[in-house]
Order: sequence, then structure tokens, then C-alpha cells
Amino acid sequence: MKAEDLKSIVQEKYGEIATQSNIQNQSSCCGGSDCCDEMDYSTFSDDYTKLEGYNAEADLGLGCGLPTQYAGIEKGNFVLDLGCGAGNDCFVARRLVGEEGKVTGIDFTDAMLDKARVNLGKTGFKNMEFIKGDIEKLPLAENTYDVVISNCVLNLVPDKEKAFSEIYRVLRPGGHFCISDIVLTGKLPEQLKEAAEMYAGCVSGALQKDHYLDIIKKQGFQTIEINQEKKIEIPDNILLKYITPDELEAFNKENVGIYSITVNANK
Repeated sequence: MKAEDLKSIVQEKYGEIATQSNIQNQSSCCGGSDCCDEMDYSTFSDDYTKLEGYNAEADLGLGCGLPTQYAGIEKGNFVLDLGCGAGNDCFVARRLVGEEGKVTGIDFTDAMLDKARVNLGKTGFKNMEFIKGDIEKLPLAENTYDVVISNCVLNLVPDKEKAFSEIYRVLRPGGHFCISDIVLTGKLPEQLKEAAEMYAGCVSGALQKDHYLDIIKKQGFQTIEINQEKKIEIPDNILLKYITPDELEAFNKENVGIYSITVNANK
């Protein structure tokens, strides 16, 4: 599938999620008695509710980690959130940077940006903004941000080398990123790799962990460190939408690992 087609799929899927209520998103079952037929996008999400700055209206359950927990964000920092969605990580980051800093969220889905701006409008914060842009070609000046964060989004970017190159470009010298994302160990069945819905759910767009870390290194980043790693279990009834029962049995025996990692690196 072409890169632009994949991007269109992501925009469509996440546009749909943005227009649903939080209750609808949080009750997306896909494993319960009233099972829906689509990917449960909250399968990988962590609990934000106890973090300072948490904004419940911005939490759509779409992340796969807590990047702000390991990002080393300090008061006065300029922070960029890639694929900000409704602003969940941005509001937590804003609490950390205080009045002296600034938080920018960027997304390419209009419905998500609309939701984020509505959430921001209710706060009165003056040092936050949400802008539209493509992570592969950020509409931002170089050497601008102290910290870049992202939560389960770079998986959805077709060209990850461009994405990490852009992160390097917009970071100030001495700046760093903290990104939560999905990676693999072992080989996914071709049917899963080609399934657009699984792509939008952050699985089939995943790279092998070693390859993912190698891309980061090749862009010039240093002190690459994985702060958190956890295995993600995809329910069998979701996998059976794409592969046969025999293929599922083989898949489980092959011990393919789908992991959420939170990784830091310095410019």
C-alpha cells in the first residue's frame, strides 16, 4: 500500500475516534460480550488519571505508554508532542513546564485538532497551541524544542527515518526525545502486515525493535535508552479477523512479540 493511502486510512480512523464520545471510546470492547468488529484502540493504553495536569476530556485511551513520566520535562522547557490527538500528553506536559514554558501539539487529523482546541479553550492556558502538520515534514523551525514526546504515533508514520530526522532537526542542541511506541520481535504474518485496520491500531506498522533503534541511531541521536518495555497481548478474536485458526495456532507457537517501549535519546 502506498504511503499516502496509509495516511488516509489513519486520518479516517482517528477522525472517527475523535468524533465519538469518551464513553464510546472507553467502552470499545472487542473482547466482551457486546463485541464490536473493529480494533480496540485502547488495548495498549496506560492509566493517566493520577498524573498532575490530567485532562479527562483529552484522554481517548490511544497511547501505549506514559512518555511524560520519563521525558525529564522541566519548568521553562519548550515541548513538542507529535500526534497529539485530543491533547492528553500535552496537558500533562504543560503542568510540568509551568507558566514559563510552552507546549505545542501537532496532528494531521482535523477532528482531533478540533477536539484538542476545544479542550484547550476551557482552560485559559496561553502557553499551549495545537497545529496541523505531517510528522514527516514538520512545519516548524529547527532548533526550537527542548523535548519532543510522542505516544503510540510513529508507528503510523510510513517513513520513520524521515520522522526521526525531523525530530532531530526541531530539537535544540542538547535536547532530547521520549517516545512510547510499538515494536516487534519475530515476524508478523503477512495478512496482519497488510491489514489496514491493524495498521491504524498500531500493530502492522510496527518495526522490529532492533531496526527501530537503529533508525534512531542513524539520525545522529546518542544515549539511546529504553526506559520501559511491556508485552502487548492482542485478543485471539481480533487476530482471527485476519488469519485462519491454523495460522493463529502457528502464530502463537512462533512466539512473536508485540511490545510497547518507551525510549529516550539525546541530540
